[in-house]
Amino acid sequence: MIVSIRSALADGARTLGANGVTEPRLEASSLLGHATSRDRAFIITHADDALTPEELETLRSLVARRAAGEPLQYLTGHQEFFKLDFEVSPEVLIPRPETEIIVEVALEFLGDKPAPIFADIGTGSGCIAISLLNELSAARAVATDASPAALRVAQRNADRHAVTDRLTLIESDCFSALDPVGKFDLIVSNPPYVSDRELETIQREVRYEPRAALAGGPDGLDVIRILLHEAPWFLRSGSHFVFEVGFGQDLTVEQLIDREVWDLIEIRRDLQSVPRTVILRKG
Repeated sequence: MIVSIRSALADGARTLGANGVTEPRLEASSLLGHATSRDRAFIITHADDALTPEELETLRSLVARRAAGEPLQYLTGHQEFFKLDFEVSPEVLIPRPETEIIVEVALEFLGDKPAPIFADIGTGSGCIAISLLNELSAARAVATDASPAALRVAQRNADRHAVTDRLTLIESDCFSALDPVGKFDLIVSNPPYVSDRELETIQREVRYEPRAALAGGPDGLDVIRILLHEAPWFLRSGSHFVFEVGFGQDLTVEQLIDREVWDLIEIRRDLQSVPRTVILRKG
């Protein structure tokens, strides 16, 4: 049976829409592009071309998986973040737009330093550290993750964006494998902050993401407590710690901050006006 790009796209969008995908035609187009190794312009201008049987089989498999809830980014294997395209897989969290705020804030503090060195704790795909290194040609970074599989993804992303020589990847649970020598000009982190109760009700796509990168304990703040306690040992005096928190956690996090150690500069809001990015300075 001969099936055209136009027909396959319509069928895929119809299936995705019937299964709760909010932008079914856009996602069907992305899956079609991935299945055929063609860009969107080709798909639009060659709508009457026939798919090969192999392409059609691949597309239908991808659509079925997406309809069942598997994230688009895991199916296509990539996600854009702060100007760059990153490899993603089920071993790492999918980079999200709100996390770009961490990069923006970090650039505010590191942009005028001649050769800054910073740490990214819980790096996952490496998107934060690599984005910063891409913007700061003289910077160096240490990025940690407790997952060897995540670090392999981060290494491939570092290679892809040509920052390998300035990035040291270390398997570490938070700061456990680092020496507390107070050498960093900045520490950034997008830590696990989903509470146990929230994990039971999160949307189906998020259930495909690595649980260890999401689960923050009973109130979602177990890892954040560790970071707040240990980060000062690794920062130079007057340097900053920038990290992400979840919806509704800002007031509780404020109470966790030791004001004898930290100055709270700001909790910056994301585009939905959610207090999202905590900015601290070591006293």
